[in-house]
Amino acid sequence: MHHSIRNSLTLVPLAFLLLAPAARGSEADALPPSVRNANAQLLSQFFAQGGASPAVLEYRRKLQEYQAARAAFDEEAGAYWSQISEKRKGRNAKRRSGQQITLDDYVLEHPPLYTGPKRPVNPEPEETPERPTRKPIPVVSDLLRAAQELYQFTPQRPSSEVEFKRAYARYALASGLTREQAVRVYSFETGGTGSYDVQAGIEHGGKRAISTAMGYNQLLTTNSVELLAEQGHEFIRALSDKVARTSGPARQGLEHKLAVLKKMVAHAKSVPDTWSEHEKIGNTAQGWAMHAMVLDIDIGPMLQTHKLLTSVLFARAKGYSRPLSAAELEMMNLTGDGTGLDMVTMPQAMREQVPTSNFFQRGGYERNPVAIRHNTVAKLLAVTDDRMDSNSSKPGARELAGAF
Repeated sequence: MHHSIRNSLTLVPLAFLLLAPAARGSEADALPPSVRNANAQLLSQFFAQGGASPAVLEYRRKLQEYQAARAAFDEEAGAYWSQISEKRKGRNAKRRSGQQITLDDYVLEHPPLYTGPKRPVNPEPEETPERPTRKPIPVVSDLLRAAQELYQFTPQRPSSEVEFKRAYARYALASGLTREQAVRVYSFETGGTGSYDVQAGIEHGGKRAISTAMGYNQLLTTNSVELLAEQGHEFIRALSDKVARTSGPARQGLEHKLAVLKKMVAHAKSVPDTWSEHEKIGNTAQGWAMHAMVLDIDIGPMLQTHKLLTSVLFARAKGYSRPLSAAELEMMNLTGDGTGLDMVTMPQAMREQVPTSNFFQRGGYERNPVAIRHNTVAKLLAVTDDRMDSNSSKPGARELAGAF
C-alpha cells in the first residue's frame, strides 16, 4: 500500500491538471467537447493503471516479454541438463561394471543458450533485500597470522624465487612428474609469471584476492587441507628424512616444523575424508594456518607437486598407463579427477564430437565463456595447449624450466 501511494504522489501534478477544469465549473463547460472527452479518457486511464507513468507501463510490458522468454528457455534448458545428468549417471554405472563407453553415452547436441530480451531496468526505485556481508578472502598475512596464533609457527620462506623453483623441481621429478607437465601447468595456471606465493586476483596488476588459490598450481585452502589429510604421511616421511640429515641450529628449526606438520596432519585427518568436510576446515583459521604451508620452502613444493601427482596416480590406478599430456593433466586439475579422466580416456574421434557441456553442471557451464566458445573436448584441450604454448615463453616459466 505504501509503495502504490508513493508512486501516485509522484504524479499528483498531472492529476491536478486533469482535474482542474472540473474545479472551475463554468470554465470547464467552455471547453470543446473533444477536449473534455480526451481529458476524461486520460483521467480514466490514469486511475485504471494505478497511477503508473508511461515509463513504468513500458517497463511492465518489457518485463512480461522477458519473463515469458526466460520461462520458455528455462524449460528447454532444464530438459537438456537433466539429460546431461542422466547420461553422466549411466557412464559412471558402465565404468563400475567395466563396460566400454561409446558416443551413445554422451549428449551430442550443444546446450541451448539464452538469446531473448534482457531483463529491463525498473524506472522506479526498488527496495532490495540486504545481502549478507561476504566473508573476506584470506591473504598471505592472514595465513601467517593464523599459523602463528594456532601453531606458534612461521613458514620458512625461500631466500629467492629461484630457490623455491629448484626445490619444487627436485621434489616433482623425484615423485614422478615430468618437466613438461610441471612447467606447462604452471604456465597455464599463473600465466607464466607467477611466484610461489601468487594468489588469484593479486596478480598481473590485480589488487583484490578473488579466491584462496595460491602458488604454482593454485591450491585452494580446501586443497591444502585435503592433501595434508591424504598425503600427510608422505610429507612427514620426507621431512623426517631431512631432519635426520641435518645438524646444529638448522635441525632444531626443522624439528619444530616437523612437530607442527604432524599436528596439522592429525587435525586434517580428524574429519571424514570428503571434500565438503575439508572445505569446512579450510574456511576456518585452522584451515588458513594449514594453507600457510604452501609458502614453506620444504612443505610448499610437496603440496604443489601432489596437487598434480594425485591426478597422475588416479589415472594410473584406473588403468590409464599412457603418460598424461600437460593439457590432459590440467583438465583433471580443473574439473576433478573423475570428470577429467572421462575426457582424457576418450579417443580423438570422440573428442571432436562430444560437447564440453557433458562435463559441467548447468551453472558452471553458463558462466564459463571458454567452455562455451570451445565447445567440444578436442577444442577445449587445443585452446589449453595453445595457452600453455604462449605462456611457456614468459620469464617465470623459463626460470622454472631451467630449475628442472
